[in-house]
Amino acid sequence: MSDENSTGAQGLLKEVQTEVSKKNLPSLIKRQFKSLSAENGPSVRIFQWNILAQALSQGDDNFVLCPPEALDWDNRHLHILEELLTYNASVLCLQEVDKFSFLEGKLKSEGYKGVFFPKPYSPCLDCEISYGPDGCAVFWKTDELDLIKQENIVLQNLMGYETNQVSIICKFQTKNYSKQFYVAVTHLKAKSGFSDVRYEQGHFLNSILESMTIDAPVIVCGDFNAEQTEKVYEVFKNSKMGLASSYAQLSGDGSEIPFTTWKVRGGNNVMRELSRTIDYVWFTPEKLGLKSVLMMPTIHEIGENRLPSHTYPSDHLSLVCDFVLK
Repeated sequence: MSDENSTGAQGLLKEVQTEVSKKNLPSLIKRQFKSLSAENGPSVRIFQWNILAQALSQGDDNFVLCPPEALDWDNRHLHILEELLTYNASVLCLQEVDKFSFLEGKLKSEGYKGVFFPKPYSPCLDCEISYGPDGCAVFWKTDELDLIKQENIVLQNLMGYETNQVSIICKFQTKNYSKQFYVAVTHLKAKSGFSDVRYEQGHFLNSILESMTIDAPVIVCGDFNAEQTEKVYEVFKNSKMGLASSYAQLSGDGSEIPFTTWKVRGGNNVMRELSRTIDYVWFTPEKLGLKSVLMMPTIHEIGENRLPSHTYPSDHLSLVCDFVLK
């Protein structure tokens, strides 16, 4: 893994940044890492991001303050690639991916291999312009990691019925030190009024991980669509795996950061501003040392029109964590 403040020296990243400059597009929001530990040893950088499906960005999500040209794929894909490549992560965990083939082709040139699992019935298929179903994806650096095992899971409710949300569970082994660890990525049910559904989905996923991972280090990434007050948060906080929320380690009292998504939506002559913390990177602190995290931008850096925007291509901000494998 590269130095924690690395902005990458990859060829594709330079090409993308050159194209951004040629198009006179505003620069991507710049962010800094905060060191939390001086632990040394084999490490991995984990990147978590709800990328915002291209079909949804054009459809019913109604980002009324975002300039239309910022959501145009010809412009937007440049900042998406820039965000994905800037931090030189070992593993990329993504949600709302409806352009997997595009990302797979681009990231392959930078040494990444990826897997994708779509939702059983994606809302992207109902959009006027659709690029196929959205789902979760995991990419990993093949010069750092070997994929030992992968499972695609359709999340179930307490009655055992499949829901429309999914998870990918990957078991990796580092090439240099033969250290093994699990990474799970998921995207729970969206919208208010569905906290019980999210709880049941999270309960199902946690149960699978508890039985599967045994004593191995575990990292769980995702857009949970749930704040710290919801029951599904408690499922993972109280998991038998001994999980902790990475970004909650910044507070000292266990509280989460103020926001991971900040958007303004419109419809029926009403605008609603939503600023919430609903994205997480859980980890097993007994088996993983949290070395640093990527800090959130300030309100000023985000801008008065919020997200997405010309300076950031999604309504969710990425979470990036450096872990030492104990």
